[in-house]
Amino acid sequence: MVHLAINWSRVGLQAGQLLLALSILVILHEFGHYITARWFKCRVEKFYLFFDPWFSLFKKKVGDTEYGIGWLPLGGYVKISGMIDESIDKEAMKLPPKDWEFRSKPAWQRLIIMLGGIIMNVLVAFIVYAFVLMIWGEKKIPASSMKYGVQVLDSTLYNKCGLRNGDRILAVDGEPVADFRKMFRTVILGHTITVERGGQKLELPLPVSLIGQLVENHKKDGGFLEPRVPVLVKMVPDTSIAFKAGLKKNDLIIGVDSSRFEFFDEMKNLLLAKKNQQVSLLINRAGQEMRLESKVDSEGRIGFYSYGAGGDYETMDSLKWLQLKVTKYPGLSAFPAGVRMAGEELSYYASQFKMILNPKTGGYKGLGGFKSMGSIFPKYEWDWEAFWMITAFLSIALAFMNLLPIPALDGGHVMFTLYEMITRRKPNEKFLEYAQVVGMVLLLGLMLYANLNDFFGWGK
Repeated sequence: MVHLAINWSRVGLQAGQLLLALSILVILHEFGHYITARWFKCRVEKFYLFFDPWFSLFKKKVGDTEYGIGWLPLGGYVKISGMIDESIDKEAMKLPPKDWEFRSKPAWQRLIIMLGGIIMNVLVAFIVYAFVLMIWGEKKIPASSMKYGVQVLDSTLYNKCGLRNGDRILAVDGEPVADFRKMFRTVILGHTITVERGGQKLELPLPVSLIGQLVENHKKDGGFLEPRVPVLVKMVPDTSIAFKAGLKKNDLIIGVDSSRFEFFDEMKNLLLAKKNQQVSLLINRAGQEMRLESKVDSEGRIGFYSYGAGGDYETMDSLKWLQLKVTKYPGLSAFPAGVRMAGEELSYYASQFKMILNPKTGGYKGLGGFKSMGSIFPKYEWDWEAFWMITAFLSIALAFMNLLPIPALDGGHVMFTLYEMITRRKPNEKFLEYAQVVGMVLLLGLMLYANLNDFFGWGK
């Protein structure tokens, strides 16, 4: 809906939000390990935000622990004495265990220490959700409430399942879509979509092969579906072509040259066909039709913001283009609601992960790194509600990923500790060292692939 090119300030805004969110989550995750280690009288040698190979940006030793900030923003860590991890002191491990070392503690205590970060991330998620619900409320947009149906931004939906501009979405897998804003996740986990088109109900299939393409396109372009809306002008920058042509706020654009239309997608297609040409815009201003002469730039744009740009659902609700339902949770009632929301997001993330692992879906094509994570934050302005909702979701994702039984992750340590508790046999320390190295190589390789895939699209 925005007719201005994306600039670096927007990239910087998203990067700043991502850096702040990850910094908060990494500190709290590592604090979960730190506090449980201290409870069981383990010595914590280091507590770092970001990694510090060769040097750190800041460090200060308090008691036995060095607190610091590294220069490599890929996470953070706590170094617990006597624990086999990426920072292991092999010489110290050859000596008999000390009382204050991790390896001297009973298995159940070591298990709690390793689960501390994961538990902290889950707690953070439901507390953040609770305060969001308390302050801003739970917002939902029933898909069936959208007056003009949807605008299809991803051509894959046209080609694979036949969804069309103007379709009113009624249900996915027979269940009404309670929140249009979660439509993407609903579709990629669904099998059929029910729409109303021209007064008729249609059942459209969602083939398995659709998922990979949707995920890949969504990661690349960020577009999927939007509410279909008229072209009602919200703002005209004074440096734009539209401003020079005389376009004003609240003008309703209803035609280009001899073609009349009702909706934004129709105007967009007409302007794309008129690149670098002069056109005559037909507008309705305060009930009176009039024409304005305007040039179209090389990207098929004339330069204005329309109502509904950037997901402005409050405005669209006030214009009766859709219905935004807001449920407030005052006081303590927000906390059980926060637990429910955290549970729903965890369930969704687990389902999404399962989908990515299924080669039939092609979901692996959308695997992305920091660029993909940054793209989910608002790019036009700093929105605290959106920031905290996304931070809570990332906290859930971090908890889930860390629970995976992969050496070098918390889940790997948990797996070996559970093995010890069940068999009453401690895994060989040499084996644990090798497993840690293999896990680190695997994780670094996956991180490298995901981030390069963001830029080069290797999943295609």
